[in-house]
Amino acid sequence: MSREKGNFAEKRAISFLEDCNFTIIETNFYAKKLGEIDIIAKKDGIYHFCEVKSGLDYEVAISNLTAQKLSKIKRSVDYYLQIKKIDTAFCIDAIIISDDNIELIENITI
Repeated sequence: MSREKGNFAEKRAISFLEDCNFTIIETNFYAKKLGEIDIIAKKDGIYHFCEVKSGLDYEVAISNLTAQKLSKIKRSVDYYLQIKKIDTAFCIDAIIISDDNIELIENITI
């Protein structure tokens, strides 16, 4: 996917989260040699580290969420919490965007 399409998908995901009463803390957090966290949001005292995936349909979008990608996200989250000195409840979520549909899948690492 082109960077332009990725940016558009992330903007749609941010709007979706804000409509669902999430507070956006940070976007595109880059952890050296580990990876990137697309969106960091907070709701009801819980941090949500969100990976945005988009595609022509749901299956294409979600198939890009691989075990290797999840591993990088987990390491990036650990790094973020460490450098920001945050000790709080959190979860790793996926936001799947296809056509006009947006779906939030919470706790994808369970």
